[in-house]
Amino acid sequence: MGNVFGKEKPLKEQLRENKRMITRAIRELDRETRSLEREEKRLTIEIKKMARENQMKAVKIMARDLVRTRQYVTKFIEMRSQLQGCALKLQTVKSHAAMADAMASTALAMKKMNKAVDVPSINKMMAEFERENMKSEMMQEMMGDAMDDVMENDEEEEDRIVGQVLDEIGIDMSGEIPNAPEIGLATPTSNTPLAEGGGKVAMGVGDIGGSGGGTN
Repeated sequence: MGNVFGKEKPLKEQLRENKRMITRAIRELDRETRSLEREEKRLTIEIKKMARENQMKAVKIMARDLVRTRQYVTKFIEMRSQLQGCALKLQTVKSHAAMADAMASTALAMKKMNKAVDVPSINKMMAEFERENMKSEMMQEMMGDAMDDVMENDEEEEDRIVGQVLDEIGIDMSGEIPNAPEIGLATPTSNTPLAEGGGKVAMGVGDIGGSGGGTN
């Protein structure tokens, strides 16, 4: 109906109709081929029957019919093969058309995407990102240096405090630190000997026992 009013059918519709026509023709050929094969079998049986009855004139006539029937079967098989080739060609054309449509839609989508992308804006954004990234790296480096300075000052302060505490308890870091007693340290009493300069010194277990024995 579309061709009557001058409207051309789409390619997909034309391919579908042509494929339907070819399929219908192949089915018709198969039907005719089966009918001719049945006729061939019937003629073969009749020829054998007439030959046994010695009716040679009828045998010759039916033999000509058998030859023509076999020729038509061969032609129908050849026509069927050609129609199948046409169907394969139509399928190939349909595949090419689908691929062309897909490529066209892909190209259109890519064109829209390229239009939507603002290249100058992207370049500006990348430049800003690079600049801010450099600022961030410089800031991190400055903070790292400041933290290193603070940690160095803290270590100097810690060393100073440790030295002051050790001086107060009479331990010299430059000399050998006395070993701690195995049982415990002596409690400071009035009998605890003092080092020169008024500092306290550690006492061993023997000293503790000796002082204890003296009290007894």
